[in-house]
Amino acid sequence: MARRSSIVLPLAIAASGLVAGTADARNRPSHDINSVTSIAEASPTLAPFQHVRFCLRYPSDCKSDASASDRVEVTPEISALLDRVNRDVNSAIAPVNKSSEPELREGWTIAPAMGDCNDYAVTKRHELLQAGMPAKALRLSVVKTASGIGHLVLVVSTTKGDIVLDNLTETIRSWHQTEYQWLKIQSATDGRFWYEVRTGTLAQSRTDRKVRLADR
Repeated sequence: MARRSSIVLPLAIAASGLVAGTADARNRPSHDINSVTSIAEASPTLAPFQHVRFCLRYPSDCKSDASASDRVEVTPEISALLDRVNRDVNSAIAPVNKSSEPELREGWTIAPAMGDCNDYAVTKRHELLQAGMPAKALRLSVVKTASGIGHLVLVVSTTKGDIVLDNLTETIRSWHQTEYQWLKIQSATDGRFWYEVRTGTLAQSRTDRKVRLADR
């Protein structure tokens, strides 16, 4: 993947996501993970070029522990940690479109002053790793927004399903509630490798459910 095709977000879109939400919304639980659903991997695929560069720059963030769990239990402590990291990182990094800022095109960076979706995602993953969460449960994923824009998010695999930490919202959602097109995801087994996301399974299950309900 050439540098110019690095996944970026327009400033206006990123900014609108960061300012969204009222005081009432901040006082409500910011995640909805009642649905037990997980992202299904398909065939292996090439890692984003910028992720390859990221692993060379931050090798400790690309290590895997075969003995660690690939899912975390959603305790009140874990829930609070995820919520805090998502909000803090969204607030700490000023959104910028790197394609229009040549001096910022060095790749995915942990905790920059200004950054795009890639920097938000890898920073959140880094913070959660530092907090003791297993690397196998923290996976980066390439998606496409409803408007067709490439985007990077952090997926946390839990015992209640896969949930998403996103710089476009302070709400932590189940992955299938994001309305994104899911393209590829980091391997849980080895953080340097990536898989295509299997499509159609969730949509088909919903269709089958509607058919069963209609037959009653």
